[in-house]
Amino acid sequence: MNIFNDFTGRVKAAVRAAKFDGLAADDLDRVIVEPPRDASHGDLASNAAMVLAKPLGLKPRDAAVRIAAELARDPDIDAAEIAGPGFINLRLRPGYWQAVLKGIVAAGEAYGHSRLGKGEKVNVEYVSANPTGPMHIGHCRGAVFGDALASLLAAAGHDVTREYYINDAGAQVITLARSAYLRYREALGEDIGEIPEGLYPGDYLKPVGQALADEFGGFLVDRPEGEWLPVVRDRTIAAMMAMIRDDLKMLNIEHEVFFSERSLQEGNAGKVAAAIEALRAKGLIYQGRLPPPKGQIPDDWEDREQTLFRATEFGDDVDRPLMKSDGSYTYFASDIAYHYDKFRRGYLNMIDVLGADHGGYVKRMKAAVTAISGGEAELDVKLCQLVRLFRAGEPVRMSKRSGDFVTLRELVEEVGPDPVRFMMVFRKNDAPLDFDFQKVTEQSKDNPVFYVQYAHARAASVFRQAVAEMPGVERNVEALIHAPLEKLSDSGEIGLIRRLAEYPRIIEAAAEAHEPHRIAFYLYEVASEFHAQWNRGKELPQLRFINHDDSDSTLARLALVHATKLVLSSGLAILGVSAPDEMR
Repeated sequence: MNIFNDFTGRVKAAVRAAKFDGLAADDLDRVIVEPPRDASHGDLASNAAMVLAKPLGLKPRDAAVRIAAELARDPDIDAAEIAGPGFINLRLRPGYWQAVLKGIVAAGEAYGHSRLGKGEKVNVEYVSANPTGPMHIGHCRGAVFGDALASLLAAAGHDVTREYYINDAGAQVITLARSAYLRYREALGEDIGEIPEGLYPGDYLKPVGQALADEFGGFLVDRPEGEWLPVVRDRTIAAMMAMIRDDLKMLNIEHEVFFSERSLQEGNAGKVAAAIEALRAKGLIYQGRLPPPKGQIPDDWEDREQTLFRATEFGDDVDRPLMKSDGSYTYFASDIAYHYDKFRRGYLNMIDVLGADHGGYVKRMKAAVTAISGGEAELDVKLCQLVRLFRAGEPVRMSKRSGDFVTLRELVEEVGPDPVRFMMVFRKNDAPLDFDFQKVTEQSKDNPVFYVQYAHARAASVFRQAVAEMPGVERNVEALIHAPLEKLSDSGEIGLIRRLAEYPRIIEAAAEAHEPHRIAFYLYEVASEFHAQWNRGKELPQLRFINHDDSDSTLARLALVHATKLVLSSGLAILGVSAPDEMR
């Protein structure tokens, strides 16, 4: 049950019952019900009078009086109060919250999940790191964010595809192949000395060199580069992608599609050429010159006639070149072709998760997707800001394995996947994130992942305690659904139910905004209220979850604990974090 949808319907019905003159059907489309900004104002708040006043030709408070009078007739509403210029605040009767709790328990694991997406296909492309080395901490945030976003969209009813774009074309993979070839010669016993400037120096290429030596012996040593480079490149990319997949599996991240950039330029004149021709057919490609960039002009800038895409017609700052001076395609041309391929695969909703250094990419790529799809497809680019690593407050920079950065594997091996996954989304993606190795493993309220997981474990412990101390009390779901929930009248109990009732709305709002951090924040709030109610039971024995002298109140509170456990487990699953039943 989504209580906000429920009461939006009730408010609209109250507006109709008030029989305003001149009310049009579409006037009600802007009416919403949401939590009040201040919890002391009530349980729900509606903007109905504010948005209807103008079309009705009334003052907002005058409209609010008539709407509130109708709402006061609702048996689930204890009070309908007018606040400020005309907002309507609703206070609900305890019986309504008790019915909500019953609905949560009855819904089980499906609670909170939505059909908002109506099965619409969404492509979420994330990580997409160059296959030139191990995953590092910079990749980690985008990987977790993208995976959590994909799960969130699935929970909201979308048909989600997780995709990884393999950058296996261009200069960086040539450099990678030359670096691996050097390690190959080293594996054959040659003293290669210092790794030359411009090649990849990391030890992670030593196993690749050894594998090449095992496969080819010395066969490739005396061959010209034109012969050995394609072979070494393909073997090395395959090895790097295998390593990247293994690194991602440590965070329980698996993609359904791995798309090769090189495939865009192979066979049938290439998909890049096809995409450019599709734009040309729309009149969006022309030959022209670009003005020099503002500020200091780069040394490689050329004032020449180029093949340009009319990006400014779709909101970009300048038109964009598609061909380099040597006749090869620009990276942007490949990006257009890649997204055109997504469009042709049926994706009208595309999400790219990128690092903060790709900020200049956003406008041009949105323009390209709009152009290539004729406005049918929509692209959202989510930029993930940097992660700063600390250990007890001191910066951490170096890695034994890579030489100049901390790898994802090192991070997960030290603290575990759960703290990494939770903390990477416990801040909005476009805000910098500080990750302290020591703080994320503390067992305290200041460590959010511990605090949330501990709430789930605590809820499980209540049921173990019930088994041990009150074996005669039924604890199955059917018994909990039919528990005497009228026993739950304490303000803390009602407050916790109210918080659990927000879950469906949180999922839908987070999915619509593409913001999985909202789930993490919400879970922390649920955990906080659950821990608070636990502690109240220490001070007030009559509020304890297990009451040996009252099996009815015990069963009712077990239903509340079960519902809390359901929501915590569901939300943690969206974030890809485990929900333990015990913590030591």
